Parts: sequence; C-alpha cells; structure tokens
Amino acid sequence: MEKMPIVKGLVSFIPGNQFLKKNEQGIGSTNSALYCYSVWIKHLTMLWENGLKEMPSRLGEIGPGGTLGVGLAAMLSGVDHYYALDVEKYSSPEENLKLLFELVELLKKRTPIKPGGWPDVTDYLDEDMFPGHILTDELLSGTLSDERIDKIREAIMQSGSNNSDLTVTHIAPWSDSSIIEKDTIDLIISHSVMEHVNDIEMSYKAMAAWLKPGGYMSHQIDLSAHSLTKKWNGHRQYPDFIWKVIVGKKPYLINREPCSVHLNLLRGNGFAELCQMKRYDNDSIEKSRLSSRWKNISEDDLVCRGVFVQVKSIACKD
Repeated sequence: MEKMPIVKGLVSFIPGNQFLKKNEQGIGSTNSALYCYSVWIKHLTMLWENGLKEMPSRLGEIGPGGTLGVGLAAMLSGVDHYYALDVEKYSSPEENLKLLFELVELLKKRTPIKPGGWPDVTDYLDEDMFPGHILTDELLSGTLSDERIDKIREAIMQSGSNNSDLTVTHIAPWSDSSIIEKDTIDLIISHSVMEHVNDIEMSYKAMAAWLKPGGYMSHQIDLSAHSLTKKWNGHRQYPDFIWKVIVGKKPYLINREPCSVHLNLLRGNGFAELCQMKRYDNDSIEKSRLSSRWKNISEDDLVCRGVFVQVKSIACKD
C-alpha cells in the first residue's frame, strides 16, 4: 500500500497548512482562456451531434474552478444566463474580466481546435477546425458585439443580480437543489468535476430537478487517481477508514466511484443517454490489491479510466 497519499492527508490536519490546497484541488487549468474555449467547443460540438439544435439560454456549470471561463465562452456564443456552482469561489471579477477579453479574441479569430485530446471532436468540425455550422458568422456578429460584451462585463461585476437580460450567478458553496428554481435550466455541463463531488447521488438528483424537460447534460468524468498513486486506479487500494485520512481536512478529493455508478445514477434520475464514450487503461492495479469495497468491481469498471457522457432529460416530469 502506497504511503505518500496517507502522509499528505495527515499533513492537511496541520493548522494553517496551504500545501495541499494548492496542489490537490486542481483549479489551475481554467485560468487559461484557450483551455476554457476548447472545453466549451468540445461539449457544444458533441451536443450538436447528439440532438441540440439551438443555443441554450440558461446554462449551469458544476465546478467551474479557477475561473468562470467556460461559462463566459458560452455567453460569448449566445448563452444569456450562466449559473456557476462550486464548493468555493476561486476566482475574482477582475480575473474573469481579463479572461473575458481573451476569449473574445479567440472567438473573433475562430481559433482552430487542435486534434487529439479525449474525446477528439475534430471529426465534427469544419476544415478550419472550428464549429462553423454552430457558431456561424451571423451568430457571432451578434454575440461578439460591443454592446453584448459590455453587458457580460456588467454581469460579471454584478454576479447574482437578476436585473438584466444577461446574468452571471456564481454560487459557492451550494448544498441542495433549492438554490436554482426547478425546470429552468436548458443545459448543465461539467468537465473533470463529478469525480470530485462528495455526494454524487444528491448532485445528480439536483440537476434532474433544475433541468427543463427535454434539457441536456454533458459531463466529462475523470475516474483516475489524479496522480495520487503510481497506478491510475491506485486510489481503490485503500479501505474506507484510511481513505478518510487521505482526504484529511480537504473539502473534497475524489469520490472513487466507478463509471457504472455515475451512469446508473443518471439513468435512475430520468435521463436518456445520447452519447457514451469510455476511455480505457489496462495498466491498472490487480484486483487482488483492491480494498474489500472494490473486490466485486466489474472488469469494465476496473479498466475504465474516464467517460464522456451526454444525456437528455425525459420529456415529462411528475
């Protein structure tokens, strides 16, 4: 059993310690405008391939992280109301304003999406590696107008205000579904976040409540140990009582749930699956090294390192 994750967990109990907060919460990547732009284009492009045919008006994002960049890229594409839900507010309005104008330039230039990555969406883009069939010149001429950019800028500075036709609502922390009115959201997305959520059952239930009938969700879920252990799935070698030590005082780490748990919760909350793209890695620890909690894990879950899944809410709700 690897000892370093346990040591790091114990260190987190030291009062005033900031080392783990900076190094294990994974909030840095969204500080890059190009990263946020690429994430939004990926989810949007795949959603279009799976039935979405008009830009959603209301977007919810679970775990925006270091900035609100993904949501701002969405607003520059035509989304009017953006809800950002996280355990903490990691960014400032000043940081988000800086990112906003970087995102404007990326969209004005129709910046190409690089091939590769996972999943690779370049097969669904035009010859310029841009989703021109979605983000048409006509659409972007309006969404990138000076007037609209100014309104988005005001929405960032006045987060939480509903007195506008463009709003940014940053909610942190959030703990129950009552924070957003039922049946009001058109689209919910998350990117490498749902593996960190402590109570995924409650979270998927809340999303089901917020989403309009016929609304969409798009989640990319990283099921790896996030470099905590030498093997990508080494986080499942620890019994629950030791895992609690590893988590320590951090507000979240990894929930360790395999792919099937996420998919079953989505189905159980009334979502119809549109797209399921799994990433496999056979360089995993042997079943004999798994803790008792995972001894009966399926062969598919054992080697499934990630999943990109898109779903649609049932047409009618009780």
